Amino acid sequence: MVEHDYIEESRTQRLRNWVLAEMMRGAGYALAFLLFIGVTYGIIWGVGQLLPDESKNAPPPMPYSAYEAPLLWAQT
Repeated sequence: MVEHDYIEESRTQRLRNWVLAEMMRGAGYALAFLLFIGVTYGIIWGVGQLLPDESKNAPPPMPYSAYEAPLLWAQT
């Protein structure tokens, strides 16, 4: 620690301030991570809004859906 204590804090106050600073740094990291997730989600949503409506209502790429397959097997 610093040899010249200009603020004249006690050892307990210094420890409390250090713990508070560490907690605030962790909260800042969590906030940055959540903002990153939000911005990423916003970019994906924005790109989705730029796509034409036909691409949003296209049939699924699989030939048989999991919901239709049991009905097709039961009818044959």
